[in-house]
Parts: sequence; structure tokens; C-alpha cells
Amino acid sequence: MAEPRHTRRALFALPLLAAARPALAARTKVVTVLGDSITAGYGLPAAAALPAQLQLALRKLGVDAIVRAAGVSGDTTAGGLSRVDFSVRKDTDLAIVALGANDLLQGQDPRRARANLDGIIKKLKARRIGVVLTGIAAPVEIGGGYARDFNAIFPALARANGVPLYPNLLDGVARRPALNQPDGIHPNARGAQIIAARLAPVVAKALAARG
Repeated sequence: MAEPRHTRRALFALPLLAAARPALAARTKVVTVLGDSITAGYGLPAAAALPAQLQLALRKLGVDAIVRAAGVSGDTTAGGLSRVDFSVRKDTDLAIVALGANDLLQGQDPRRARANLDGIIKKLKARRIGVVLTGIAAPVEIGGGYARDFNAIFPALARANGVPLYPNLLDGVARRPALNQPDGIHPNARGAQIIAARLAPVVAKALAARG
């Protein structure tokens, strides 16, 4: 029996309607920066701080992401471990773990810092949250052996846990007065922009790997 003419017209129109319907937009990714005063934006307005600048840098790479600040000034790796479960919310796709600078300034045992960071990474992975680990470079002036042991923490942890590593968060900014605040430790607005621009490709790649 032949189909009614109006039914044939309706069936013919279905592919056209499907083609005309806009594709569903992908969900905006959420990146949380778990860190200390550098990621908290010490001395800077929120719009100039690293998290906001990283969001802008990702956008320039075509990555639609919200970057949340979860930095606490003065925080150590132990502090990060104690608060990671509530500081990194459950809708986070990727966490940037940027801790260790205060452990370094306080001369804490590198083995303890490593254990704390390992605990943070494992907690995040257990929640199916991706991780990018950032290192911090210890200057040799604090003692060659200590600096060597401290600097070894980050690549070893990245390898052991299978997570991407950004070797030195302050790369290109540290010890450059024009890019730091008067204390010589915390980046100024331009310094934060540089850090964000250098970190963004690593974060973008990690997000892409998660699909």
C-alpha cells in the first residue's frame, strides 16, 4: 500500500530538520587551581591573578573552560592535603596542583612534601579528576643537596602517578624584578600573564586527553 503523500513529505523533511538543528554545545570544562599565594593572586585584583589570566589564555587557544581559584596564601603541601576534598569541587574536570613553594621557604623535609603531594594526587585521581602537577625550582643558594632533593620531587611524582608536569611554575618570571612585586617573590600582573600563557598549552592538552 502506498504511503500517504503527507507522510512522504514528513519523512523527507526529517534529514533537513536534523541538518538545520544546531549541534549541542560541549559542556564548559572546569579547572581548579589548588595552590598557595601565587595562585591566590596575592597583591593583585582577581582579574589580574593567575586563575583569571589562565582562563583568558585558554580561551585564546580555543579552550572553553572556567578556571577556579583555590589558592590559600601561606599554604604548604600539608595544608593542601588537608583541604583538597572540599577545595576542589566535584564538578572539576582538571586540578592544577601548584604547591610546594612554602615547604621550600620553610626548609621542610622534601620527603614529607613528596608524600603530601602524592596524597593530593591520589585523592584527586580517586575522584576521577584529572591532574596537572606544577613544580617549583629550588635555588642552589639554599644548599645544593637540599635543592637537588627538592627539585627531584616533582618529576618523580609525575612519573609515578602518570600525570602531566609543568616543571617550574615561575619559569620566565622568577628573579626578574620587572615581573614581580616589590617582595621579589610574588608575580605582578604582567608576571601572572606570562605564567598563564606558558601553562595554558599544558592544561589544554590535559583537558583534551580527558575528552
